[in-house]
Amino acid sequence: MKIGIIGAGNIGGNLTRRLTALGHDVSVANSRGPHTLTELAEETGARPVRVEEAARGAEVVVVAVPLKAVPDLPSGLFDEAADGVAVVDTGNYYPRQRDGRIAGIEDEGLTESRWTQRQLGHPVIKAFNGTYAQDILDRHRPAGAPDRMALPVAGDDGAAKRKVRALIEELGFDTVDAGGLDDSWRQQPDTPVYGLRADAEAVTKALAEASPERKPEFRG
Repeated sequence: MKIGIIGAGNIGGNLTRRLTALGHDVSVANSRGPHTLTELAEETGARPVRVEEAARGAEVVVVAVPLKAVPDLPSGLFDEAADGVAVVDTGNYYPRQRDGRIAGIEDEGLTESRWTQRQLGHPVIKAFNGTYAQDILDRHRPAGAPDRMALPVAGDDGAAKRKVRALIEELGFDTVDAGGLDDSWRQQPDTPVYGLRADAEAVTKALAEASPERKPEFRG
């Protein structure tokens, strides 16, 4: 599968490592340019590209940049992507630590991924946002393994969600359908499922126990 990854930090970098190891054709981009990705490209075989080129021909595009950087991504980013491209949003809103105050989230009550979708102008699937980056490398397990972790996946586009869930399962994790984007607050930072290393049953329980109230430390 042709996959584009925008953002080569902890999550983006480790997804690049695992997806290339599984035989996928991966293009990776960051804000600093392809010349800064030489080491990752040599390690993995991924193709370093400009952000504008990351989605070209891709069936899946992973957006793994800080939330505050999403509005700065190029317009028309997905114009040359494959038909039915699934866009994965791995982002989280950290207003005090990194992102500053985002009015759409604070004043309109948008979930983080609903806001991201609005900025990108393309449906997104929320996944990997509460996953420890190192777990992508170290905690993948075969299907049916007793210690196989499950990850929540939220989104409105059923076909895109199925594609993303299948890819996550190929990566070595079970998945739990966490509902649509308006339900994705259940997996935002400081919820019971955020950072949870557990099976599908426990992840389902944690999603159900989430509170929609955003604590002061997670408000701008």
